[in-house]
Amino acid sequence: MIAAPRSGSGKTTVALALIAGLRRRGVEMRAAKAGPDYIDPAFHAAASGHDSLTLDSWAMPPALLDATLGRAAKDAELLVVEASMGLFDGVEGSPGRRGRGADLAARFGLPVVLVLDVSGQSQSVAAVAHGFATFDPAVRVAGVILNRVGSPRHHAGAASALRDAGIAVLGSIPRDAALALPERHLGLVQAREHGTLPAFLDTLAAMAERDLDLGAILGLAAPSPGPADTAAGPAIPPPGQRIAVADDAAFSFLYPHLTHAWRHAGAELIRFSPLADQAPPDDCDCCWLPGGYPELHAGALSAATGFRNGLARFATTRPVHGECGGYMVLGQALTDAAGIAHPMAGLLGHVTSYAQRRMHLGYREATLLADTPLGARGRVLRGHEFHYASVTDPGDDDALADLADANGTALGPAGGRRGHVSGSFFHAIALQDA
Repeated sequence: MIAAPRSGSGKTTVALALIAGLRRRGVEMRAAKAGPDYIDPAFHAAASGHDSLTLDSWAMPPALLDATLGRAAKDAELLVVEASMGLFDGVEGSPGRRGRGADLAARFGLPVVLVLDVSGQSQSVAAVAHGFATFDPAVRVAGVILNRVGSPRHHAGAASALRDAGIAVLGSIPRDAALALPERHLGLVQAREHGTLPAFLDTLAAMAERDLDLGAILGLAAPSPGPADTAAGPAIPPPGQRIAVADDAAFSFLYPHLTHAWRHAGAELIRFSPLADQAPPDDCDCCWLPGGYPELHAGALSAATGFRNGLARFATTRPVHGECGGYMVLGQALTDAAGIAHPMAGLLGHVTSYAQRRMHLGYREATLLADTPLGARGRVLRGHEFHYASVTDPGDDDALADLADANGTALGPAGGRRGHVSGSFFHAIALQDA
């Protein structure tokens, strides 16, 4: 596991460098991501050549978590799991079910490599590392990588203190603006939009060869717990036999653990691009509009009359479901950051705005209020919400689900449903009782 004391320490850069560097050496690499993140796994996939699966100890029941870890490690020589936020950051809850990277490290015996941003400190970094190494006896911090090192003297001071504390230094990365990935409001700019990503990964692989002790890191790896337990079943049953999935720069947030599970259950996923003015294919029996960045493409989506008209025809006879960005597109209109309102599909009654920004973030538990592509009425799912858009007009559709946060606090009804169409800002990860 690649972890850190906090967000912004360089976990993703180090994880990508490690994956790319070891792959360059011929190691068969796989990756996974702790927590409800879509963006980092796409970079993992580009670096490893394989999908990066989600491992979430709060949203996934233990059996599903074990099965997903097994699937993630299948055919790999080394699996790298990137933690989210700080190693011990999560929510209140029962031990091992708090959504922390530490939950996974303890459950699966993952040795932790701690990435420490040493800018603004030197020997004091040893106290931070010592605290993390001793905080939970079930979590083994196997060593640290120093990031954003300012000079050889800076490195020597920090490394000496760490050695005195009995903590191995596995690498030292100098400050280098060229190693930073571009960001936007939900995190990193998507991998598919990073036009120079292959060259960037080559740069990271060279950095890993130069600045990381790849042999020592590889030697720390622990044996995998075992093969996937296919008896755990899919996280969420497939919503159809042939599922039309919107897939382009506006619609890209679909968890690989769900698509793998749907295919394993016998479903087919047929991709189409709303930005290319493509409608969901007529030979599909369900349409899924994932989250993404429709607010950045509102004008193009509004002008895509072939997509909008085809989606409306599809929805007269078959289910259409939208998550987050997909939900925004199903509404009457979407106002972009410049304050311009763009007509959307109009299949639900709400209106959303990115001009009136407010962050909505957190785990969610959703109890479905009707039969939908997510499951039958009364089904409880776990997932999360992360967006900056605001609902400026809720419309008058029936609600999709009752929501609660990770502490069980009721948040009220959310989303909408009308005829065969449903959607909400809720990103589903797994059935509560999968």
